[in-house]
Amino acid sequence: MTAVLNLTGADNYALQEAISAYADEAYTRAKRLVGTGITVANDKIDTETETYVGQIRWFKPMDHVENVASLTDSTRGTTGDEDTEMLKYVKTVRTTGRKKINMKEVVTKVDGLAKFGRDFSENRAEGENASLLSVLKGVAIAEALNGCAAGSGATGLGGQTFDNNPEDGKYGFYVDLGANKPVIDATAAVQGAARATGLLNAFGMAYKDYEPSFAYLAVSPETLAGFRAANLVDETKITEANVEFETIFGGKFRLIITRANMGFSTAELTKLNTGAGVDIVGTKTSFFILPGSVAFQQLMVPDETEIYRDAGAYRGGGTTEIWYRYGYVLAPAGYSWEGSDQMFPANDEFKGVATNVSTFGALTAATNGLANVSGVWKRKSTSALNLGVLPVFHN
Repeated sequence: MTAVLNLTGADNYALQEAISAYADEAYTRAKRLVGTGITVANDKIDTETETYVGQIRWFKPMDHVENVASLTDSTRGTTGDEDTEMLKYVKTVRTTGRKKINMKEVVTKVDGLAKFGRDFSENRAEGENASLLSVLKGVAIAEALNGCAAGSGATGLGGQTFDNNPEDGKYGFYVDLGANKPVIDATAAVQGAARATGLLNAFGMAYKDYEPSFAYLAVSPETLAGFRAANLVDETKITEANVEFETIFGGKFRLIITRANMGFSTAELTKLNTGAGVDIVGTKTSFFILPGSVAFQQLMVPDETEIYRDAGAYRGGGTTEIWYRYGYVLAPAGYSWEGSDQMFPANDEFKGVATNVSTFGALTAATNGLANVSGVWKRKSTSALNLGVLPVFHN
């Protein structure tokens, strides 16, 4: 039979004289990070607060002062002190809807809203994953600015090294491997695991003597091919919440393979390198991410599902709309939301920058050599060793 694709009013359907059932084409979107151990619930996030933002408080490490007792010196001992810190998290609400012309079903024999309902969970999960990727990108921008720029009058000193003080905020929480690839080409002197020395060094530079037992490593298919070529991928896989992970180095790193663009564009890298700090050389990005590094909390949203009918539309044929509404909080551990507190942020806001006059925008729109420009995610953790998102720049 000849397919009819241009039936007026229903030209988005493939029709034929003998109608057979539709099948659903499989989704082949980029692999998602939501649903892995990267995201966890945080009972300290109160989703019932008023306004767009909420706050979490905690005690910082105590300032311990040790005195030496004396039998001859009557000077009073010096007492230590304690301090608290506060960070903000932001809520976001998303909506998605679909409309059908009721009488279209007479000629298509398909309920125009059925597929929308079937695929809603897939599409919602994809939207949540896009938000998570934007948060990770926003954290990476904030840390890149710490190392590349001159925010708050302090010239950045680049990324992490084996020797830097993790409490020094002038070092960004990232590692730049420069012109090296994550897995360098084999030579007569460099074989096997030695080809990934740069990645191992990056993890050690970031976490020093607090190196965790394992981490997730989000990489592109290109980087995965390098691991396989070097015979670094473990034979035994690790299963977590019904998700099977390939690993390297005896399970040390659980690989998340995604073609999603998590790195920086050429324009973004050029903008970062206009800062007064240390330039970033690597043009591609992989991410080490610790378990539970991003809190993910669902919001209770009024009227989560709503159906609207307009009986008189299309000369009385009528239309039907269905709308889904949902919301959540994404809060990277150790960071405070410094973006706008007057709106639900979109994904572009999650990866934006802020100036000292409380204006917000894209990194590429920042001016003045990035002076007094910072990310919308501000590091509040005393030590970088408490952070869980480590960008690694490479070629």
